[in-house]
Amino acid sequence: MGSFAGGGLPSDDVVVAALRAGDEAMFAALLDTWSRGMLRVARSYVSTDHSAEEVVQDTWLAVIDGIGGFERRSSVKTWIFRILVNTAKKRGVRESRTLPWSAFERDGGPAAGPGDTPDGWKEPPAAWVTPEGAALASEVRGLIAEALGRLPPRQRIVIALRDVEGCSSDEVCEILEISAANQRVLLHRARAAVRDRLADYFESVKQPD
Repeated sequence: MGSFAGGGLPSDDVVVAALRAGDEAMFAALLDTWSRGMLRVARSYVSTDHSAEEVVQDTWLAVIDGIGGFERRSSVKTWIFRILVNTAKKRGVRESRTLPWSAFERDGGPAAGPGDTPDGWKEPPAAWVTPEGAALASEVRGLIAEALGRLPPRQRIVIALRDVEGCSSDEVCEILEISAANQRVLLHRARAAVRDRLADYFESVKQPD
């Protein structure tokens, strides 16, 4: 099977058939497409980058071993990320770094206020100053990464899956086994925290007219 560069992945049916046939090109395409995001999610649960890499490796091994029994009750991506999260949780608990998810229920409390949209930004990002130049854009990316790193675990994972990996709300609920309402609140709070960090930054660099 040929390269998928630039063309995206084929349908799940094609992906599953290729993996079951041992197609190395398909496996390489999945690695290229999802491994970086999987590392980000895994790192939220474990204590070191090395541990996150091992979680991802263990996940891919589980995918290879389990693809024959994949029942297509969800998308391939959802299935793989759910394996990843379960693997990362177990590794995190062994490292005594990750508490049970129930310990973070306070992250999913009532939404901020009646004027907010729980599943979106209170103010659209377009209202901010658009970074100009590679140096400024790089600094903004660093600020976003810093803001994400400071989020409570559940918020960080939800925003990573939704806004970085492009998962739908239904997929995130299935991967993390949380309710739709909880997912919306966690996403809202995470986006609000990142938005506020960037708003403070742009205010600080705003030049007088």
